[in-house]
Amino acid sequence: MGVEIERKFLVPDGAPVPDGPESEIRQGYLVTDPGGAEARIRRRDGACTLTVKRGTGLVRGEWETPLDAGQFAALWPATEHARIDKTRRTVPLGPHEAVVDTYRGRLAGLRTAEVEFADPGRAAAFVPPPWFGPEVTGRPEYGNRELATAAGPPRP
Repeated sequence: MGVEIERKFLVPDGAPVPDGPESEIRQGYLVTDPGGAEARIRRRDGACTLTVKRGTGLVRGEWETPLDAGQFAALWPATEHARIDKTRRTVPLGPHEAVVDTYRGRLAGLRTAEVEFADPGRAAAFVPPPWFGPEVTGRPEYGNRELATAAGPPRP
């Protein structure tokens, strides 16, 4: 089993985000469970994956496997009411990196930054840079599975 240890923050309107490589992401959710389980498919710059996650908050189980384009296309219709589109920028932060997601469509205007860590101690010791806004780690309304079915962006 893989483990994801991640903190998530809002990025305020107008906050300048440092430069970094960008990619386009479309993802849809096949299964979402109020207890924290989810299965999603994602296409990121042409590469497709199926990801299963379990749990909520800072530390979650995560399993990922590649899909070919045909498998992705066959599963995509099953995600019709649970999708998000976003641009992701990867920004170096010393020993870490942030992924900054700028959402499109009904979530336009929402920007988040996520930072993954090797262990909970490093996550606790992380000091966010000044361009990060409020922390939303563990707030379900800011999780991608919730955003995929939301009518619009949540309010801080």
